[in-house]
Amino acid sequence: MKTIWKHLFVLSLLIVLASTAAVPALAAGEPAQAAGAAVTAEEAAAATTSAKAYAAAVAIGLAAGAGAIGMGIAIAKAAEGIARQPEADGKIRTALMLGLVFVETAIIYALIVAILIIFVL
Repeated sequence: MKTIWKHLFVLSLLIVLASTAAVPALAAGEPAQAAGAAVTAEEAAAATTSAKAYAAAVAIGLAAGAGAIGMGIAIAKAAEGIARQPEADGKIRTALMLGLVFVETAIIYALIVAILIIFVL
């Protein structure tokens, strides 16, 4: 049963990576040259803005999703550890909080990168 879950996890990870790699191609879209008309500066700016929005959404979505999964696993393991050794609850809780802070920091860094993608690039 564990191998099925591992295979599903790997398959879903590959699907996410493939869709992430396809975002720039999807963001480009069809050329807006109807009847030989040149692309205006406004259309180019709109295409660039939408590409930035897709990139920021993917960045923060992946970081938040991975962080949430990691936090859930950490909390589950900490609860299991406290259930097995109630006398070590203080040490387990301290290590859990420190780990959760590091995971949350990585998510906040991803948010900052997404904001930089939108406003700076």
